[in-house]
Amino acid sequence: MSSLEARRPAGAEKAILARQTVGVMGSGTLEHDEYARALGEMLAELGVNLLTGGGRGVMASVSRAFTRHGRERGICIGILPCASVSDRATPKAGYPNEFVELAIHTHLPLSGPQGLDDLSRNHINVLSCAAIVALPGEHGTAAEVSLAVRYGKPVVAFGPAASWRHDFPVVVPRLERLDEVRRFLTAHLGR
Repeated sequence: MSSLEARRPAGAEKAILARQTVGVMGSGTLEHDEYARALGEMLAELGVNLLTGGGRGVMASVSRAFTRHGRERGICIGILPCASVSDRATPKAGYPNEFVELAIHTHLPLSGPQGLDDLSRNHINVLSCAAIVALPGEHGTAAEVSLAVRYGKPVVAFGPAASWRHDFPVVVPRLERLDEVRRFLTAHLGR
């Protein structure tokens, strides 16, 4: 049994790598399940890979929905932070969540308010994606969205209007409906 098969949630179909990857960034503590679940299911239907930071909160919620929804292709990828600057061989406690099918371990410990730093995995999260959808989050989410803008990646915010932080880049469109997110992704993924 491969490590991918061992990590696949019970009842999930065999995953096949897709050509394009969509990143979902958001809170590491709150699941925002109303938005994350619908988004995860839609991404499974689009047949893309899902990339998250591999932790709890939105990352677990969207990954759960993605892996449990029927899909012909696409895997759930988690880019994991290491435990600390002094312990770079061990993933941070609580990583990966149980829905990550391909865990990519990094030597990068910084996150949250330090999310723009070169020692943050946020750069990998953003640069590895064809498009990014941000759900409500904190400093780390704002940093990932800022990096997406810096690197010229298509990025959109999805969630209730009142949920966006003051430091969230104003140039990023805010969407409240899943059909708007689908149109954004299909336009940027060439589907």
